[in-house]
Amino acid sequence: QYKFRDLTIEELKNVSKTYPNFTFSMNTYTFKDGSQKDLLNFSGTVPVKYGNSYNIPIRLWILDSHPFAPPICFLKPTANMGIAVGKHVDAQGRIYLPYLQNWSHPKSTLIGLIKEMIAKFEEELPLYSLSSFDAARQSELLSYIAKITEGETDMKSRSKTGGRNEGCFNKITVVGAGDLGIACVLAVAAKDVADKVVLLDLSEGAAKGGTMDLEIFAVPNVEISKDFSASADSKVVVLTVNSLGNAQTYLDVIQSNVDLFRGIIPAVSHYSQNAVLLVASHPVEVMTFVSWKLSSFPKNRVIGVGANLDSERFQYVLTNVMKAEVLAKDAWIIGEQGEDKVPSWTSCNVAANQTEAMAARDSREKVANRAMEILKGKGQRSWSVGLSVADLADSIVKDKRKVHSVSTLAKGCCNINSEVFLSLPCILGTSGVIEMVSLEEDPLVQEKLQSSASSIHDLQQQLKL
Repeated sequence: QYKFRDLTIEELKNVSKTYPNFTFSMNTYTFKDGSQKDLLNFSGTVPVKYGNSYNIPIRLWILDSHPFAPPICFLKPTANMGIAVGKHVDAQGRIYLPYLQNWSHPKSTLIGLIKEMIAKFEEELPLYSLSSFDAARQSELLSYIAKITEGETDMKSRSKTGGRNEGCFNKITVVGAGDLGIACVLAVAAKDVADKVVLLDLSEGAAKGGTMDLEIFAVPNVEISKDFSASADSKVVVLTVNSLGNAQTYLDVIQSNVDLFRGIIPAVSHYSQNAVLLVASHPVEVMTFVSWKLSSFPKNRVIGVGANLDSERFQYVLTNVMKAEVLAKDAWIIGEQGEDKVPSWTSCNVAANQTEAMAARDSREKVANRAMEILKGKGQRSWSVGLSVADLADSIVKDKRKVHSVSTLAKGCCNINSEVFLSLPCILGTSGVIEMVSLEEDPLVQEKLQSSASSIHDLQQQLKL
């Protein structure tokens, strides 16, 4: 069942050579949503110096998408040990490390992970000795934790967990707890799009960004987690993360984002295999392509936010500022985000002859140019993009079959032959893109789209996936 069996075995051999005390086995792991899976795991002790020398017991579970997804790591305390909850360990003994959050094959390895684990434990010891009374209480706690960290193998236990009952809910996961991620969570919650919203906070340390405020003010139906399994069975997974590295060139910045996505996309795809991936990270066209490649999802279930916000603004200005409501309903902003976006139309008014058709086209073009001038300098702030994301998620989760301008695979459209994602009008539903809406034939628009496709493709060719 392991997709990359040889790579996984090679890694486990290296662990066995370096840490011969580890024992390996195949056991059933129970995820937070009650689902279960037989997974490889190993347990043993790692040496830690904290004044004295200590042997810290750990257990690592290897997901079936390893080495492209990080392992699930736990402390495995004995009955006379207490868990010291801290920056890298929670009350159940689950281990959280920057190495796990930034996992990226082939740079990340199990040996490298264990080395960082030792280094972090030497800064903050994760276990302490219990008194005999506390040890008795700890043994009760350990039996509970065992259900989470060791799984349940009997059928009776499986029926109690209820299997994937959460799958019947409309769950949306937002990956990334920066300003954009939090804006998306608040917008989705405000529009009542989902029964539950999970915010995956991949930042290092506690209470980074605004997650502390979300916890303080207890937004209903919002869960904050650092655990990818919390995203299980999501209908939509929204990607908002962007690398904050010290890259020198634009290509380096994008490559940093690609490296970041290598540790995220396989994990969220593993837990939500039927989800629609909605990409809001920059540059959206390239990162949507990267998400499609890394997830192996069908093209209809990987989309970018694209020009949805621009299109909604464009239509609003035409209707409410310029009083051109007839034009607005067929008007779209398409192409790539930024200066190269272009207005287009999905239909045109029927004209009696070619002269009238040309006059109608010229008139419409003037109106569109004025509308674009009005929209200049508006920018896309986190809260406005968050509202756009909630709008798209609403159409997907509720199967509204509404038309949006989103980044979708453009190959085959407008004589584009390369695998690039561009914003085009699409009907959205529970399966993502249901159908692409035909655009009016306009040689100038097609030329601009082909130019965008060419530059994006050239950029993608320089990336290391």
